[in-house]
This record gives sequence, structure tokens and C-alpha cells, in this order.
Amino acid sequence: MRHFGHLSAAARKDLFHREPTEFTPDAPASTLAVALGATLYSPATRQGLADAIVKQAGRGVVSMVLCLEDSIDDSEVTQAEENLVRQFAALAARTDEVPLPLLFIRVRTAEQIPDLVRRLGASVRLLSGFVLPKFTEERGVPFLEALTSCGPALERRLYAMPVLESPELLHLETRGETLGGIARTVDKYRDRVLALRLGVTDFCSAYGLRRAPDMTAYDVQLVASVIADVVNVLGRADGTGFTVTGPVWEYFKPHERMFKPQLRRSPFTGEAEALRTALIEHDMDGLLREIELDRANGLQGKTCIHPTHVAPVHALSVVSHEEFSDAADILAPQRCGGGVLRSAYTNKMNEVKPHRAWAERTMLRAEVFGVAREGVGFVELLSAGLPAAD
Repeated sequence: MRHFGHLSAAARKDLFHREPTEFTPDAPASTLAVALGATLYSPATRQGLADAIVKQAGRGVVSMVLCLEDSIDDSEVTQAEENLVRQFAALAARTDEVPLPLLFIRVRTAEQIPDLVRRLGASVRLLSGFVLPKFTEERGVPFLEALTSCGPALERRLYAMPVLESPELLHLETRGETLGGIARTVDKYRDRVLALRLGVTDFCSAYGLRRAPDMTAYDVQLVASVIADVVNVLGRADGTGFTVTGPVWEYFKPHERMFKPQLRRSPFTGEAEALRTALIEHDMDGLLREIELDRANGLQGKTCIHPTHVAPVHALSVVSHEEFSDAADILAPQRCGGGVLRSAYTNKMNEVKPHRAWAERTMLRAEVFGVAREGVGFVELLSAGLPAAD
């Protein structure tokens, strides 16, 4: 599979200076963690789930979570598990149609992990791992032990994606201790942890909050403070950190607006003006701003609950030609001793040692999302990546 692989070869050639590379579910964890991109969630009760997965894969979705937890009613768990087993069996017969996304199951209990692995049978080969809800040291260890116990019987390593969303992490008096426990746990099982996900909806729930469609998670100070602390402890660039993914954007239909749109007109000229109007009408300008703030705050990728969110996340994940030029200059072998140089775009300072970690992360993102051609921006990438109307 590859990002933007649903586009024609000619379209990719027009858009990319360096095209996204292909990868498989057996790629190194460092590659897969960045390649997750927009991770699309779907309730495991959905009938025709196999058809939906194939359809979304054809539209550029590279990772999906099939949810047995908060997205379904407590009374539906048994039915949802049975549906998953049927849908995976159906998918196993259709793998030649299109490269399938990385598939994860969000479970409720540790006991579900070995049970589902057993019930999936041969189709477990399509599974990349499990999403572990409300993760803390106390609750997380049984999940990770259950996952590890399944390893010897499987051809492929199954990964864990813990969701950081517990009240203990949000509350100030328990945050430090909870973060420390999470850090100890994920470090112990480092070879099993693919990425850490943020459950911002649960954070807001603890205080009866819900952000409006023209506000980002970073406008809610309680949430922003948790994100900052999670990245501080768990997202470091010194080799001890993990990929931390961006929070969910809840909105996908027009709402009454209070504040001005957040998209400038200048990038949307000519025919692209209609795209700007459509983005604003569906509150996508708020999503775009939050994606940019995610990256500025050390997060990569994003949890998505609607297919329309996927293309914007991926378009903004492509490395610009300017970013690539800066990163390449910083990482040039002759620069290993440090120093300062003017960027090739002559608009900024590149200081080799302080900017090195940024450059390394940028090059990894460039590998999986590609590098845009000079002069190709977000508007062109989004326009090309949007699926055609049914």
C-alpha cells in the first residue's frame, strides 16, 4: 500500500517531487506509526463492513479501527464480535481487489484479545493489532500481556495502540503519577506499542465540555494542557518517545458559525474558490487549523470518524518542497559538525544541531507521504485526493 496510491501514476507525477513509497504491514514500526495518517474509526456492528473497508481503501484510507468500545451499546458487544469474525472472513476472500488498510480492533477487555484472535482463525493475518481504551499502568498491563501471549501462534506481530483518555490523566493531582506509570508500561512493552492515541472526547467529558466546530482542541485549555504533558513525557525525540496521534474531529455537517472562517482566500484562486467555500460550509477550516496545530505540538496523524476528514489529514501530511529542502540541507553529511546556514529558499535560518531531530522526523514523513513538487501546495494535494462523488 502507499499514500495517494488511489491516484493515477500521471497525477502523482504532477504532484510529487518524490512520491510516497510503498510499505506493507510488516514494515518497521517507526514507518508504520507515521504511515497511519488519518485513522478512520467504524463501529464493529456495521453490516457490510467488509465492503466499506474495501471502498475506503480505494479512496486512500490506509488505517482503520473497528470499534467494540464506546461507539457501540453495551448490549451489542456479542453481536459486534460475531460480525467482526464474519467480516474478516469475507475480507480474506477479497484481498486481490485492493490493498487493504492496516486494520485494528478496539476492544473493551483484555480477555477479548486472545478470544478474537482464536475466533478470527486464518483471517487474523489481515489484523495489525488492537486499540486499548482508557490506558493506565494498572489497566494497560493486562491488555499488553494478553497481546503478548498471542504472539507465538501468529505469523505477524500484532501491535497495540493505547488510548490515553482516563480521568486520572486529566486531573491535575493524579496526572504526574499516571503519566509516569504509562511511561513505564509502554517502555516495558516497547516492541508491541505502535503509537499512542489521545482520547480528547473523554477528556472533555470529565468536565462536561464539548468544543464548538469553530474551535480546536487547543482552544480548550484543560485539553491543551494534557496534550502538552503527554508529549512532554511520551513524545520526546531522543529515542525514548513514541508517536502520539492527533485527537478526533467530531464535526462533518454544516453548523451555525459565530466566528470568521479561518481559511485565507489567497491559496484558493480560480476554480479552487469553490473548494474553499465547501470547506468552510462544512466546518473543515476548523479541522485544517487543528491538524496544523497537532503537528506544531508534536502530534502526527489523526483519529477520524468520517471519511471526509481523511483527505485533509493526508494532504497536510505531505512534506512541502521547502521543508524537504531544509531537512536535506540540515542532514547533509558535511554538516555533521553543526553550524548555521541560510535556507535554500533564503527565508529562514537552519541551525544544524537544534533542527536535526525535526529534519529526521520530516524525512520519515517524506518517505511515507511524499514530497510535493515546488509550487504544489495543500490546495492541489487536497483537490487531487478528494474522492469522486458516488
